[in-house]
Parts: sequence; structure tokens; C-alpha cells
Amino acid sequence: MFNAIVIEKEPHYHARLATLSEADLPKGEVLVRVEYSTLNYKDALAITGKSPVVRQFPMVAGIDFAGTVIASQSPEFQEGDKVLLNGWGVGEKHWGGLAEKACVPANWLIPLPAPLTCQQAMAIGTAGYTAMLCVQALQKQGIQPDKGKILVTGANGGVGSFAIAILAHLGYHVVASTGRPSETAYLQALGAKEIIHRETLSAPAKPLMKEQWIGAIDSVGSHTLANVCASLQYGGVAVACGLAQGMDFPATVAPFILRGITLVGVDSVMCQKNDRLLAWQQLANMADALHLPQISHEIPLNDAINTATALLKGDIQGRVVVKIP
Repeated sequence: MFNAIVIEKEPHYHARLATLSEADLPKGEVLVRVEYSTLNYKDALAITGKSPVVRQFPMVAGIDFAGTVIASQSPEFQEGDKVLLNGWGVGEKHWGGLAEKACVPANWLIPLPAPLTCQQAMAIGTAGYTAMLCVQALQKQGIQPDKGKILVTGANGGVGSFAIAILAHLGYHVVASTGRPSETAYLQALGAKEIIHRETLSAPAKPLMKEQWIGAIDSVGSHTLANVCASLQYGGVAVACGLAQGMDFPATVAPFILRGITLVGVDSVMCQKNDRLLAWQQLANMADALHLPQISHEIPLNDAINTATALLKGDIQGRVVVKIP
């Protein structure tokens, strides 16, 4: 028997801490004893039912986890191996990581990269992994530190916090956009050189605005992303990875045509294995520079439901790591 955060639709949509058996687990090649998971924005939407994230019921929440292999039918993993998982629809279509055990296909897992511990991997989690994919996307487009300033929106969130820390470690000049100017000291400690209020970007955008940054990592979408694109320097690159403000994109083609900008989308859910391995190894190599104790804090599994509500209200700073009993 094991404990899990289970989301059910009947008699009404709700989440609860439930006791399950291994026989309840979905089919998979690898059985994992989960040691740490996280509480992401998508998890909070799923747990509270604020957005139709969950596709099948009942569902065990949690879009990522790290732990130890208990049993494996795959030659790729052996009992005792440390592994981690991000995405692939867990917590949405396949039972996820906010549980003491998980059973998944082998090709969804990657080995825990040295020297990370399971706790550190989930302090980074999907947010840090997504932020690294975004930084790599900027680099692939030739955006180097000497090219100009990089804007990070949603700076106090998980992706934003890690994007700032990674970019600063690599030598970029980071401008952080936040709705909580009281957190200026926190953002500066991560490496932000400038802080702007999110209201400067949240109103409807003009076709073209003053050129301010050569690159941007945006987890907000909607009017914010439109303003970001309209404010990019000539040849600039915006990387989109979230939709906290909305999934619409009320922009014009003007900055694309007149300034030659590029908009790159980053998906962390179905990202191919080679890209995952590269991103995670780079994260492992710079773990000491990622301010993990400042970016993350730990809660027990039985606090996950209440914390999900606080996260959606914007009351949570940085990352929430869930320690699994």
C-alpha cells in the first residue's frame, strides 16, 4: 500500500490524499519508489480543477518525480538506479509523481545525472529543466551575453527564477519582470541586474515599441508576450514557454518583418530524450550556482493540496519541493 494525491471527478471534482495498492498502478516497465516530487503551476491547476488539465480519472497528480527503481522489465534500468521524470503526460493522462510509488514506461525516464541528489533534481524540477531548454534555445539562435539584455517575465515563478539564475551564471545581463516589486532583493540575489513591473508589459501592445532587449524568456503569454516581441531589438529572439496570462497572442507581424525577430516555442513535456539529457547534464554541472536553497522550499505530501491553492493565488515564491514519505 502507498499514499498518493488522487484527483477524482465524482461526485464532484476534488483532490484527496488516498491510500492505494500496487495493483492499482497503471502498466509500465519500471516501478519507482518516489523520493521527491514538486508542485508546479500545472499541478496546481489540476489539483484545484481551475483548468481542464486532467484527461482521465481517477488521476494521481504530479508532472515530475525523482526516486529509486524498485523493479524493472527494461534492460535500461536496474533495481537501485536513481532516475527522474519530467512530462510525458504524467499527472494528466498517466498517474504521476505526487505518490510514494509510480509505474511508467522506461523511455520516459532518464538516469539521475551526477552529482545531483533526488532532492536537488526536484528542487530544479520541470521549472528548472524548462528554463534550461529556453536558455539553450536562445543560444541556438546565436544570442550570446555580449549581444544585449535578456528579459525574463514571470520572474518570481519557478521557470522565471531559474531562467534568471542560469542566465546570470552564464554572464547575461538579466532584466526581471515581476508583479511583486517587494521581491526585488530575491531577484537581485539570483542575478537580475534590473527589475521592471509586469504592468509595463501587460496592457495591449502597440505594433512596434522602443527596442529594449535582444532576447526574452516568457512564461506569461497573451499581451505580455506581444509587448515583449514589440520591444525586441533588431534580430532579437523571444522564447515562449508558458501562458499564465493567457494562451492568446494579440500581436502584429510588424516586429517580425521590420526588425527580423524570431519567436521560438519550447515544450518540456514531449521533448526528445537527447535534448533532455543535455539539459539535465548542464543543470547538474551548474547546480551549485542555481541558488537551490533560495529558489525552493520543501513541504510534505499531505500539504500539497492546500499549497496548490496558495500557488494559484500567487502567494508562493520560487519552487515547491514535495518530500514523499
